[in-house]
Amino acid sequence: MNGDALWTIGELARRTGLTVKTVRFYSDQGIVSPADRNPAGHRRYGPEAVARLEAGPLFRTTPGARRRSTHLAALSSVADAPHGLPPPPCDARTPTPRADPTWSEREDLIHTLRELGLGLPAIRRVVERELTPADVAAAQAEAIDLQIRVLRLRRAVLGAVARLGSTPEELTFVHRLARLTEDERGRLIGEFLTGVFGGIEDGGVGGGGRFAAVARSLTPELPEEPSVEQIEAWVELAQLAGDAGFRALLRGLAEVEAAEAAGTGLPRPGLAVAVRELAGPAVAAGVEPGSAEAAAVVAVLVERYGRCCAGAVPGEAGAVRDRLAERLGAMADPRRERYLELLAVVNGWAAPESWAAEVDWAVRAVA
Repeated sequence: MNGDALWTIGELARRTGLTVKTVRFYSDQGIVSPADRNPAGHRRYGPEAVARLEAGPLFRTTPGARRRSTHLAALSSVADAPHGLPPPPCDARTPTPRADPTWSEREDLIHTLRELGLGLPAIRRVVERELTPADVAAAQAEAIDLQIRVLRLRRAVLGAVARLGSTPEELTFVHRLARLTEDERGRLIGEFLTGVFGGIEDGGVGGGGRFAAVARSLTPELPEEPSVEQIEAWVELAQLAGDAGFRALLRGLAEVEAAEAAGTGLPRPGLAVAVRELAGPAVAAGVEPGSAEAAAVVAVLVERYGRCCAGAVPGEAGAVRDRLAERLGAMADPRRERYLELLAVVNGWAAPESWAAEVDWAVRAVA
């Protein structure tokens, strides 16, 4: 077939075995569309229209299909009739319990089905009452739900790539992260948390110790129907989980905290609590980190930290302060707080309160 060929409506009817009125009817309904019009305004149809009319189940030129086409052509020929149309021939195997719809009703039905995105096979089966509108509506709704999920995923990947400024290689990686199954996501995060807490004598990930509870609290759980924002957050969080430097940072924090706890053998507030309690008011009051007022706050912070880690750090004030500065530097890494922010988005939690300003103040004041 010549890909550039165009046919008049009569030529198209002859090629497909349909009547001119039937083809005109399908064209008027948008089921087939003209590719062009000649200078006189007459419709001209291309190969796509031929293929659609020949391949569509509604238009197959079997004897039964020809009878249906003849009937629909008859409908189109009396579209302007003042009264309803006579009912179509009934298939004895499919009894019709009520009168056939009028021409305007049938026209409205076809138009509605097309607007709802149904294909020709589904339209034929509804028109011929092989399926009810409820049947096709349920199937179409399910198909649209699937399309929405796919589009949401694509939107999230594109948004993440745009926000993170990904390279071509990273784009492929981001797309793969977004398409992971629930089990694959679980394994990825499980490996990350095991790398952070696994083997630490406080209980580890698999045990019942404090770090096991911490690991559970750091586990993202993407819902079955995630929003675009949740998918984007998951992609970025998964990238953080795959960052070897970030994993080593958290591992170091966990090991130091476990060692310090072992030195006292007693439950105690964490360093983060002390920083919030002492640096928080100083930040709110605008105290400069290098001022004498700040030095008084630092002295209390060093003293409290020294009591907490007794036995794990030499008792000299200088050694305690050096260890404190090291701990605060690790705590100030922005990836740590970013992970918590992303975790809250993925899990649908309230956004965590940020203590970045307080930690940064303590880092500068202790240094």
